[in-house]
Amino acid sequence: MKLTLKIWRQKNAAAEGKIVEYPIDHIEPDMSFLEMLDILNDELIMKGDEPVAFDHDCREGICGMCSLYINGEAHGPDRGVTTCQLHMRMFKDGDTIFIEPFRAKAFPVIKDLVVDRSSFDRIQHAGGFISVNTSGNTIDANTIPINKEDADNAFDAATCIGCGACVASCKNSSAMLFVAAKVSQYALLPQGRIEATDRVLNMVSQMDAEGFGNCTNTGACEVECPKGISLENIARMNREYLSASLKG
Repeated sequence: MKLTLKIWRQKNAAAEGKIVEYPIDHIEPDMSFLEMLDILNDELIMKGDEPVAFDHDCREGICGMCSLYINGEAHGPDRGVTTCQLHMRMFKDGDTIFIEPFRAKAFPVIKDLVVDRSSFDRIQHAGGFISVNTSGNTIDANTIPINKEDADNAFDAATCIGCGACVASCKNSSAMLFVAAKVSQYALLPQGRIEATDRVLNMVSQMDAEGFGNCTNTGACEVECPKGISLENIARMNREYLSASLKG
């Protein structure tokens, strides 16, 4: 395939960015999107030009680092996949592809297509953990009976990889789906109930402090989420937050 790539280039966080056009040829349909960018960068390096900076790590749809905004969609035109799982067969010969970083106040651009998502880390640090008694009196988690439906829902929430597609696809740049998933994975299990009140209050407070927008139930976050995190988690978090606020 022969393609035209229009890529956001930005030297650093303080610089003014712009869209730069790159023609590329001999792209196979079975290549992944990141392989295509690797080929582009090889060509740029051979010409003595600066390669395009983009995040990636596992390339298996697990880490969430490869987050790109492709033709106006987080992770591109496919569904239930991260950018590294997107294949070039989703495009046609002669297509023009716009490639941009995720856009959100809380995700400032570092360089080109790389954004700083450490705001998610700070939200996790605020409450995404449980305290474990390591004094020798620990109880084997497998000995605690848990309703299967609760266990399944907790597991589904825990599949969130923190890629930020929910933020990028939301018109308000809301992080509610991410935070709700992290709250839910603990709220549904007995191990997480001890600190449930502090957890939801602290995580929501940190989310607001990071500058994320409010949720208006548009539902774009669930549609674009590569792991299919359900909006039901937001409803659950709202219930947890209300309950915690009344206790507080």
